[in-house]
Amino acid sequence: MISGSLFRDAIINAAICLENNRQQVDELNVYPVPDGDTGTNMSMTLNMARNELELLGDDIDISKAADVTASALIRGARGNSGVILSLLFRGFSRGLKGLETARGENIANALELGVEAAYKAVMKPTEGTILTVARLSAQKAREELQSTNSTVILWEAVCQAAKKALDATPDMLPTLKKAGVVDAGGKGLVIVFDAMLSVFKGNSIDYEPKKKESGSIAAADTAAEDDDEQSIHFAYCTEFLITKSKNCMDYISLRAYLETVGDCALVVDDDDIIKVHVHTNNPGLVLEKALEYGTINLPKIENMRLQHEGRKKEQKMQSRKKKTPVEPVNKYGFVAVASGHGVESLFKDLGADNIVTGGQTMNPSTDDILEAIEQTPAHTVFVLPNNKNIIMAAEQAIKFADRSVCVLQTRTIPQGMAAMLAYNEEMDLSENKLNMTKAFERVSTGLITFAARDSDFEGHSIKKGEILALDNNKLAFTERDVNKAVIRLLKKLIKNDTSFVTLIYGADVTDESAEKLQALLNQKLNNKAEVMIVNGGQPVYYYIISVE
Repeated sequence: MISGSLFRDAIINAAICLENNRQQVDELNVYPVPDGDTGTNMSMTLNMARNELELLGDDIDISKAADVTASALIRGARGNSGVILSLLFRGFSRGLKGLETARGENIANALELGVEAAYKAVMKPTEGTILTVARLSAQKAREELQSTNSTVILWEAVCQAAKKALDATPDMLPTLKKAGVVDAGGKGLVIVFDAMLSVFKGNSIDYEPKKKESGSIAAADTAAEDDDEQSIHFAYCTEFLITKSKNCMDYISLRAYLETVGDCALVVDDDDIIKVHVHTNNPGLVLEKALEYGTINLPKIENMRLQHEGRKKEQKMQSRKKKTPVEPVNKYGFVAVASGHGVESLFKDLGADNIVTGGQTMNPSTDDILEAIEQTPAHTVFVLPNNKNIIMAAEQAIKFADRSVCVLQTRTIPQGMAAMLAYNEEMDLSENKLNMTKAFERVSTGLITFAARDSDFEGHSIKKGEILALDNNKLAFTERDVNKAVIRLLKKLIKNDTSFVTLIYGADVTDESAEKLQALLNQKLNNKAEVMIVNGGQPVYYYIISVE
């Protein structure tokens, strides 16, 4: 049977193992555009659960452990892979509700419920992904119940089925087969399942230190914490006073001894007393030695590791405290996801109440979006994800919000702006939703970025660092020069009825370069369409192009 504390430790171990292997998962992404990669998104999502579970004691039932896991995951979900992972474990919360411990049948039911929820959340489920790996694992769990109710045997079968399904993903998705890789989300799920199995079998949590990746999110989040852990070589801070005996030995010999059994030794000698401070793993030996110098007064022994853990828990508790939601005053309000000072300012100018910083490479969590919604003083809040990998996380915020939320399916920054321009405060919700959707669907978006890795994608042999041109989020061609890429892409985007072209230039483009490109485009277009430039300051994309 699986107890609450065992389930807790299994999820904590899964979070650690996934974080240790997230770069390996990231590298399986076949799409060469730098984005919020699968391994990173799944790891950051699962670490939200780890943070919550580490606050729980051992006296918990499995229902409580599963509830805490599901709640933390859904709020911390980042990217589509993170949302799907959170939905799978929401099934565990539902399937284990009210139970103190779980048998094989309970685990199989829970996994099936999670798979059902994940498939329902995806508008057009694609086989050969994390969904397939989860579904075939759940099927195997159900089959295994015919011969056993052992949770360990059943979960071993689940892990084997997951690996088999993962190996088959290239045969289901041609893009995976051509790239010679398995599905990244499926790989992440296999790592999670295997790490859980290790704990179910009785192994301890794998707290082995990992090598930090320079500039990584995980490194930034954990470096200071790990430094603190490693600095506590001696657990007990030991302090006391010695009232000297008549024939007291020289205090220097006491200090010499303390330095052999600890560090931070401080011995202050006075006429009648000796004050002692030392960090040691053996306070008993210290006190026994001190008795050779006289009698002990006011001893104080503190476990610094427990103090450190207490501080960490307090910090986590503080991080969980959310801002008090603002009172709804206005009829409608807007939350937009954007990155770059100029892009954020554009949305503010158009009427956005709150901006959630994020986009490619920085997929915000459901909780990030939810907090922005609840800080918007409106009865109904429109959310503009402006990225296809953020839409699912935004939709999960709907069920937690204390006010009405409408998530528009905007996949690019220009689409989000077009939607806001179409808003009419005099119209009701359904009319606004319809008009805003029609408006953003009319906008064509071009993106100029760079290849984050070597890739063979959709017939394009791509080398790391090459310039990529995306036509409405689909790879159009590669180039070696940014300006040439913009010109070629505009030829594909501009139609006979095009009136406006807006170039939003990023952090890696100078004002001078953008102005020169604007002049060149005006010359080539011969005033058929007005070309405007805006300093967006966005990362990743040299240019975001809006064509209307």
